[in-house]
Amino acid sequence: MRNPKNWLWFILFGSLWGINELMMGEVLSANAVPHFSVLLTVIALFILAVGRGVVNKPGSSTIIGMVAVLFKLANAAPFHCHLLGIFMVGLVFDVLASALIKSEKTAAIKCSLTGILSAYTGNALFALVITYIIRYEIWTNGGLAKVLGHIFVAGTLTAILAAIAVPLGFRLGVSSGALSEKKPKWTYAGTIVSIFIIWILVRVIG
Repeated sequence: MRNPKNWLWFILFGSLWGINELMMGEVLSANAVPHFSVLLTVIALFILAVGRGVVNKPGSSTIIGMVAVLFKLANAAPFHCHLLGIFMVGLVFDVLASALIKSEKTAAIKCSLTGILSAYTGNALFALVITYIIRYEIWTNGGLAKVLGHIFVAGTLTAILAAIAVPLGFRLGVSSGALSEKKPKWTYAGTIVSIFIIWILVRVIG
């Protein structure tokens, strides 16, 4: 984690997650797409899996999630429930990936299981905290039915897609990490340029 290049990866993946939340989230929300949070979460899990393939260390996914939170906080109105959801996805994935994805040779079935468990656990933790601890009005008004719907309906849809997205993302990350070791200077420069492009793009579009 002390390697500066690792932190550039964290910022890159967190920024990608953040700009996806802003741009795709706004489009899906504006068009009232049912359960649009499912797609956002699946993409987030894919990005986290790629990040885990590149830097497979406990804590890395939580850091990526924190970068995504800061990105969204810096570039959009602070909807705190969204920020909480992003952080929890990163934290839950981190815990599960640390337990199940221990090396670059981890079997695809364990990656799929990480995605499935992340979907259900993340949705359950978020729904319970936002409803019964923070007591956010939209969720308290929806009551138990909204909580169960988020866990078992949205959670199941997310889990099905995450079972495919996470192993694909992890393989992509492992391959990208191996390539970056062969061409460290180009990777270092490309990562920095990509981060600047993402942050400039969100400002131009916003």
